[in-house]
Amino acid sequence: MIRSVTRILLAFTLFAPALARSEEKPILKKGDRVVIIGDSITEQKLYSKYMETYLVACQSQLDLSCLQLGWGGETAGGFLGRMDFDLFWFHPNVITTCYGMNDGGYRAFEKGIGDNYRRNMNTILQKAKKAGVFVVVGSPGVVDSKFFRGGGEQATVYNDNLAHLRDIDKELAKENSFAFANVHDAMFQAMPVAKKALGESYPIGGGDGVHPAPNGQLIMAYAFLKGLKVNGQIATITVDLADQATASDGHKIVSAKGGYIELESTRYPFCFSGDDKSPNSPASILPFLPFQQELNRFTLVVKNAKSDKVKVTWGKESKSFTRDQLEKGVNLAAEFKETPFAGAFKNVENAVGAKQNYETPLIKSYHVALRGLQNEAKEDAEIAAAVKLLTERLHAKQQKMVDTVRAAVVPVKHVLKIEPE
Repeated sequence: MIRSVTRILLAFTLFAPALARSEEKPILKKGDRVVIIGDSITEQKLYSKYMETYLVACQSQLDLSCLQLGWGGETAGGFLGRMDFDLFWFHPNVITTCYGMNDGGYRAFEKGIGDNYRRNMNTILQKAKKAGVFVVVGSPGVVDSKFFRGGGEQATVYNDNLAHLRDIDKELAKENSFAFANVHDAMFQAMPVAKKALGESYPIGGGDGVHPAPNGQLIMAYAFLKGLKVNGQIATITVDLADQATASDGHKIVSAKGGYIELESTRYPFCFSGDDKSPNSPASILPFLPFQQELNRFTLVVKNAKSDKVKVTWGKESKSFTRDQLEKGVNLAAEFKETPFAGAFKNVENAVGAKQNYETPLIKSYHVALRGLQNEAKEDAEIAAAVKLLTERLHAKQQKMVDTVRAAVVPVKHVLKIEPE
């Protein structure tokens, strides 16, 4: 098991450089508006929920606003038909796209599939560029090696198709000076190792072979967050037992007396709960994905410990570390199963879920009706005024829910107790 995990983490380092982008030049700026776009996999509102919760709670210093525009069964060409009406009213600064699963036609790759996909995706990127919007071009994911049409050769053939579309996305991102999120490789590399550890019936591409469960959706969120070049150093708390304690931005030392440290934080670690063997829990994929190491570092450094073994208590849990480990720094978010942020984090996640659940009918029902009235509005001033009013009211409701999400990120008070063992 340990050797398998080591191999997958090494694979991410050696073979997926797009997943390990430098964090020196972040894409997101304070106050940016981010839109998450895709087909039914996006409309599942799982990877989009993980992304938004991470961006709002773990990167709270950025004051971001988010919108998800998933539409079941859609292709890149389908999005082009609604891009103007459904996207630009939000005035986005950054968008992420995730197409290809439907564009591939669920058959072996052929040149016409690639040409059509390239043409439609390039048009999306050109329109975004003209509007001053930066794009993180996401590749399609994978189909499950066991559950897609019975697994075997059919899954292999379609994953090869999706790999061709991945390459097109990567090329287009480079040609247009945009970022690339390698969703396909992240899922494809994790799949065999996770299945070896947890069994062939542990799906990465979902029980239907196409729509990932929370485990596979966390991999997708990871790939997009890496594509966004977010700063995964959520906190650095340094405790000198002979002197004082300090904390990085987003965290305040309330009091520090010896090994008893009271803090208040407005940047949360990403919190996990649930069965660590079930695909319905994102926590189950963590041994096969460097999410904690690259995106969720809540680091404690302890200097001048007087004993070789030190007990650290954080919230309800205590763990033992060596003096050397603490001097180098330990990742509390990875070491502690339940953190003091769990309740507050869940509140943010619930607010994000409620907002995204509204955004689906906003786009798929209300916007469709409003688009249908455009011709009538051209000929009737009263209809035009009514359409304008309805549009403003619907968008105002979405904005109010954005504000609710951001307001849910409240300061969390927590205590670190550090003592000799």
